[in-house]
Amino acid sequence: MNYPGAPELKAAAWTAVGVSRPHESAELHVLGQATYTDDIPEVQGTLHAALGLSSKAHAKILDADLSAVRAAPGVVAVYTAADIPGTNDCGPIIHDDPILADGLVQYVGQPVFIVVADTHDNARRAARRAKIDYQELPAILTPQEAKAAQSYVLPPMQLQRGDAQAAFERAPHVVKGKLYVGGQEQFYLEGQIAYAIPKENKGMLVQCSTQHPSEMQHVVAHALGLHSHHVQVECRRMGGGFGGKESQSALWAAAAAISASKTKRPVKLRADRDDDMMVTGKRHCFYYEYEVGYDDSGKIVAAKVDMTSRAGFSADLSGPVATRAVCHFDNAYYLADVDIRAACGKTNTQSNTAFRGFGGPQGAIAIEYVIDEIARNLGRDAYDIRRLNFYGKTENNVTPYGQEIVDNIIDELCAELEESSGYRARRAAINAFNSGSTVLKKGLAFTPVKFGIAFNVTHLNQAGALVHVYVDGSVIVNHGGTEMGQGINTKVMQVVAHELGLDLEHVRASATDTSKVANTSATAASTGADLNGKAAQDAARQIRERLAEFAAKQYGGGAGDVRFFGNQVHANGQSVGFSELVQKAYLARVQLWSDGFYATPHLHWNPKTMNGHPFSYYAYGAAVAEVVVDTLTGEWKLLRADALYDAGQSLNPAIDIGQVEGAFIQGMGWLTTEELWWSPAGKLMTHAPSTYKIPGISDCPEDFRVRLFENRNVEDSIHRSKAVGEPPLLLPFSVFFAIRDAVSSVGGHKVNPPLNAPATSEEILRAIAAVEAAS
Repeated sequence: MNYPGAPELKAAAWTAVGVSRPHESAELHVLGQATYTDDIPEVQGTLHAALGLSSKAHAKILDADLSAVRAAPGVVAVYTAADIPGTNDCGPIIHDDPILADGLVQYVGQPVFIVVADTHDNARRAARRAKIDYQELPAILTPQEAKAAQSYVLPPMQLQRGDAQAAFERAPHVVKGKLYVGGQEQFYLEGQIAYAIPKENKGMLVQCSTQHPSEMQHVVAHALGLHSHHVQVECRRMGGGFGGKESQSALWAAAAAISASKTKRPVKLRADRDDDMMVTGKRHCFYYEYEVGYDDSGKIVAAKVDMTSRAGFSADLSGPVATRAVCHFDNAYYLADVDIRAACGKTNTQSNTAFRGFGGPQGAIAIEYVIDEIARNLGRDAYDIRRLNFYGKTENNVTPYGQEIVDNIIDELCAELEESSGYRARRAAINAFNSGSTVLKKGLAFTPVKFGIAFNVTHLNQAGALVHVYVDGSVIVNHGGTEMGQGINTKVMQVVAHELGLDLEHVRASATDTSKVANTSATAASTGADLNGKAAQDAARQIRERLAEFAAKQYGGGAGDVRFFGNQVHANGQSVGFSELVQKAYLARVQLWSDGFYATPHLHWNPKTMNGHPFSYYAYGAAVAEVVVDTLTGEWKLLRADALYDAGQSLNPAIDIGQVEGAFIQGMGWLTTEELWWSPAGKLMTHAPSTYKIPGISDCPEDFRVRLFENRNVEDSIHRSKAVGEPPLLLPFSVFFAIRDAVSSVGGHKVNPPLNAPATSEEILRAIAAVEAAS
C-alpha cells in the first residue's frame, strides 16, 4: 500500500530504546513462574551431591576415614581429589585453587570430598559423618596479620606519579592514620547450584547459576580431562550474582560434573545457605595506612596509601580487584603526586572474589575518609573540600595511571544535586538540631562518584551475539551475557527491536549457552549491556541491511533510504509489514540470521607500570544522606537519601533507577550492618541470615529520591548510554560519612571519629567514646 506522510518524520519519533519497559521476566518473577536452575525438571535417575568440608583453618590431613559417609543411608558414591579424572583446579587466573583439598586444608569450610546420594538431605547428612585427623598449622586470619608476616598471594603492586615525598615536604599540613573496611557476603537469593547431565560421546551438559558460562566450560573440561567442545554450559537466569558467581560458581559446576561423569547419571549440587557462605569468598576487606598532605585551603598536594586486602587462601580475582582499587583511589579528585600501594594478603579464610564494584569502592572510600578528616581539621564543610579537589576539564584532568578524562561532568552533576537536595539549608538545620539535642545527633554528608567502565584485562572487553529472524517476523536473540535480575536481556532485546524497527513484544531472548556464543567474558565490570548490546546491534544491523537491499529491489529506491519502524518497512513511498517482507525475503533466499561481535576500542594497560587507558569512559554520580544516631545505643536511621546518577542516554530509565536504588541499599549494608566475623580458630561465625544482617525494607529511607542525570556519553557506547551496575554502589558512602558526621558532632566537630566500616552500633559507640575521651 502507499504510505501517507514522510517516513523520515515518523521514524525520528519512533524508538524502542531510551524508554522505560518492564523487565522481560517481571511477570514470571511476580507469579513465581521464572525458571531457575533448581526449577528445571529433573531427569530420571538424578542424584544429589553435597560437599564434605574442612573443620580447620590450616592443617595437614593425616587420615580421612570416610567409611561412615559411604555407609550412610542413600549414599551412592564418595569422591576425593584422587578421583578427579583431569585437573584438580578451579582457579580463574592462577592455578592455586583446588576443587577438593588434597592433603592440605587452608580454611574452615574448604571442600575435602563429594558425597553423592539419592536425595539432597541424605547427601548433606552423610557429609557430616566423616572422621578426619588433622595436624594443625599456624593460621593467618586478618589482613593486618598478613601484612606483618609479608604473606601474599601475589606480589604487591605500586603506582606512583610525581614525587610524593618532595610534595609532602612542602605540604603545610599532613594527616595520617589507619582505616579498616570490612568485606561483604554477596547474599544472592538463589544460592550456588549446578546440575550436570552426561551426554553421548563424553558430552556433559551443565546447567548452573553462573555469571561466566565460558569459564565454567573451561573448568569442567579441565576437571574431566576433556576438550571444551565436550562441555555445554547453559544459564537462563540467576537469582542474583553480584560477582559471587563470576569465578566461584566453578567449584560447584566442577563437583557436579565430576560426580555425573563418574556415576554416569545426572547429578545436582545445591548448596544450603550456611554451606554456601562457609565455602565461598566475599568482597575483600581492606586495611589502610594513609598519609595525605594538604594546604590551608584543603587542596591535596601529596597522597600516600598502603592497602592490604584479605585475599583468602588463593589468588582467585584478588589481583584485578587490587588493581581496580589502586585505579579508584582518586575517585573524583585530581591527585598530582601520589604513591599508591596495594597488596593481596594471603589468609587462611575463604578465597575472596568479585563483588559489585570489584575493588573500586574499597579504593575510593579511603580518599573520601581522608577528605572528611581534612575538612574537620580545617573547620570546613567536607563537601566544599571535595569540590575544591575535583578533576578539571582542560587541566588537572589526567589520572594517576595516565588516562585523560574527557567526559568530566562531576561539577555540573553535584551542583544540580546540591540545589535539588537543599544541602546548604539542611546543613544549617542539622547544626541547629544538634546544638539542642544531647542524645540524638543528626549527620549529613555529600559524596561524589567517578567510576571507570571496562574490564581491567583488555582482552575481556569483547562480546558476541546471534540474532535470528523467523519466517513469521518474530526474532530471537542469544548473547554471551547472563541475566541475574539486572535487566541485561531486556536492554539487549530493546536494542535489537530498535535496530529492526519492531515493538519489544516481537523479540525474545534465549538462555545463555556456550554452544551458541563461544568464548564469552563474564557478565561483570558493569559491561554487560555495553558489550552484549553492541554485539547484538551488530548482528541485527546486518539482517536489517540485507532486508533493506531486498526491499529496495522490490519497491525501488536505494537501500540506504529504506526505513524500519513501527513494525513496518518503508521503501520508496511504499509501506509493508515487517513480517510480510521477511516472508518474501525468505522465499528469495535472503539470510535471516546473523552473528554479531564487538570489541571495546582504545583500551590498553601495562600491569608492570600500572599505566595506560584501562577504561572506555567514566560514570558519575553523587548522593546526599541524612541520618540520626542515638548516642546512648549506637542505633541509627537513614532519614533521607538523594541520589543523582549519570547513566548517559539511558536505554531503560526504569531499570536503571531500580539498579541505582538497589546498589545504594546494598552498599549501605556493606558499610553499616553486614559484619563478617571469624572465630579465633578461623571459622566464619556469620554464616547464615540469623547471624549476618543484610538491610531489610525497614532500613530503606522513607524519603528516597533517585534521579538520572541528563547526559549523553561522549564515547560511542550502545546508544550513548552508560553502565549502571557497579558505580551506584559507591553512592552510599554518603550514609557512612553522615554517621561519622553525627558522631563528630558529639565533640563539636573538633575530633575525627575513628570510625571503621561496617559502622555497626558497637562500632559507632566505640567511636563516640573515643570522641568524648578526646574532647
